[in-house]
Amino acid sequence: MHAVTRVIHRLLPLPLFLVLCALAGLAVWPLGSLSRESVGAAQSESISLSELPPEAVRTLELIRRGGPFPFAKDGTVFGNRERHLPRQPRGHYTEYTVKTPGTRSRGARRIIAGGDAASASAEFWYTEDHYRSFRRIRE
Repeated sequence: MHAVTRVIHRLLPLPLFLVLCALAGLAVWPLGSLSRESVGAAQSESISLSELPPEAVRTLELIRRGGPFPFAKDGTVFGNRERHLPRQPRGHYTEYTVKTPGTRSRGARRIIAGGDAASASAEFWYTEDHYRSFRRIRE
């Protein structure tokens, strides 16, 4: 997908995005293969540990150790209401705060864990814009 359409897609609901692309004559996906799951996966790029901010690496280490976590909301269920991540049953995803230097609140940065965060099969997603976009963490 072209970079401009990728940005526009993140800002618009999927049906509106597809209508606008059709009106503009843009072929975005083969429509037969389109699903919410594939859309979420398609817009989610990945990021390596070395590319993460140091605070995110520390948060990931805390998650792997099972805490202690600095915020009461850390470890609570993330509902994936926007469906940017692959669809899973409620309770599959949990959220953790990534501290942002210079802010007193939780800030916008989070790591979302999929599955049992302590297991080797867990998957992790990073967002720096409070759930508007996600990048899967490559370990």
